[in-house]
Amino acid sequence: MTDTIVAATEAEAEELAAPLDLLLTDSVFGIARRMLPHRSWLRLGASLAGAPHFLLGRGRGLAVELADITRGTSTRAPARADQRFADPAWSGNPLLRRIIQTYLAVAETAGKLLVDADLDWRDRERLQFVLDNVVEAAAPSNNPLLNPLGYKAVIDTGGTSVVRGMSNLVRDLATAPRVPTMVDPDAFIVGGTVAATPGSVIFQNRVIEIIQYAPRTPRVREVPLLIVPPVINKFYITDISPGRSMVEYFLGQGQQVFTMSWRNPKARHRIWGLDTYGQAIVDALDAVEKITGSTRTHLLGSCSGGMLAAMTAAHLTDIGQRDRLAGLTLAVTVLDQSRAGFAAAALDPTTAKAAIQVSAARGYLDGRSLAEVFAWLRPTDLVWRYWVNNYIQGRTPAPFDVLFWNADTTRMTATLHKDMVQMGLNNALTTPGAVSMLGTPVDLSKVTVDSYVIAGIADHISPWQACYRSARLLGSESIRFVLSTSGHIAAMVNPPGNPRASYRLASPSTAHPAEWLETAEKKPDSWWPDYADWLGERSGPDKTAPTMLGAVDLPPLMPAPGSYVREQ
Repeated sequence: MTDTIVAATEAEAEELAAPLDLLLTDSVFGIARRMLPHRSWLRLGASLAGAPHFLLGRGRGLAVELADITRGTSTRAPARADQRFADPAWSGNPLLRRIIQTYLAVAETAGKLLVDADLDWRDRERLQFVLDNVVEAAAPSNNPLLNPLGYKAVIDTGGTSVVRGMSNLVRDLATAPRVPTMVDPDAFIVGGTVAATPGSVIFQNRVIEIIQYAPRTPRVREVPLLIVPPVINKFYITDISPGRSMVEYFLGQGQQVFTMSWRNPKARHRIWGLDTYGQAIVDALDAVEKITGSTRTHLLGSCSGGMLAAMTAAHLTDIGQRDRLAGLTLAVTVLDQSRAGFAAAALDPTTAKAAIQVSAARGYLDGRSLAEVFAWLRPTDLVWRYWVNNYIQGRTPAPFDVLFWNADTTRMTATLHKDMVQMGLNNALTTPGAVSMLGTPVDLSKVTVDSYVIAGIADHISPWQACYRSARLLGSESIRFVLSTSGHIAAMVNPPGNPRASYRLASPSTAHPAEWLETAEKKPDSWWPDYADWLGERSGPDKTAPTMLGAVDLPPLMPAPGSYVREQ
């Protein structure tokens, strides 16, 4: 087992991520409310007061180490992977070295005291979240008076870095989400440098546009692929920059590819719920079948789009239309939200109800608020790194296509917000009939179509163990579970050719994810070629590629990526 995998054992990784219902709740109230004093703090104080030997022992150990730090005999150093203190000045300057040693020693002691306290799992998870964020915020690297990178920037720029840094700070505080800018809003062009694969919009209604991509091979597979993107992001994560585009790669393998592009809803669309979005998938299947002449279609859904795709597959099965699906693919999708660690500890029916009421009054959930929550779930990578870059060094963040996509936010309708929160709060998809789709009770065990499920071992949004349990909810006898060595987005944007990438694959035949991990076959590079082969085995014979897009009664309406993706 590699070091990365050891660090993400089943017991630990299940506590790292927040499922969709928690994200949608915190996006209403803001992440700051998790930091305010609450009863868990009182129980921590009472527990430590009742066991003073823990305080005395940890305090004595800290005092000894602080003395060693003062004398310069301490050997404590940041982890090799900790890039916050990578500049040689942190270790070369005696004062700075002592400051980071003190910081690391205090942070470790605080963490051990939380472990020492006799708390139930809910209190422990709530306080761990607070502790993690306080420790990250207190890092010496975030202090402009201490970070040597700031002084070097002042010297290199003749002081203009200070002016630029203050300007960047004022700009970011003035607009939501109030976190450091991760990418210049003009760094990429939708339809030019991202979402650039040629194609046409061949269907549009009030909810979706459907894009058909131009074939790239003389012959194509008979059975097409329809992509269902998340409802809380724009579709082009699957068609990011050329060379990194999943759509582009699958076209190159001879696959006919279509994708849905959700409309960015406004307050007047507040009543759109699960049935609205499920019907949109059915409408998309109708259009794809009409254009290609195929009676079967592969359905690929990611994140919340995967939830909708699975529910729609259950609906089609229930009404006798199972054969319309040639395969179901779920990427970084959580259907079973049990044992979600901090999420389960933090979410409660009262909070969920209040969040639903707030979005109902507004008509939607603002995507910028959701982006802020995502950032604070990974503060070191998505907040404080850019704090140093933008404000202390006065620099413009480097262009990165995925972060540009992440900042290109969308809204969620009030009704869908309510449906998603309630479904997650009750873990409804694990109970047959607990939730419905288009008038039929959802029973995922009836979804018997061949399935391909992808997860990322470092995913902080959809923990891989939850994705694994979700795969086992499906009733198919042919399920391929793939675990990529990456996180939520990198598990998707994973083009071949990365020597550091690998994946594991096997049927989810055991109830325990850790057992699966021990026995699953490991392969190098990206899972994309494996998936392309899996699709090919289930896509019928090849046929001559179409020379024109659309159909007689579904003519091209506009070039890809369409109009809905540009709506703000």
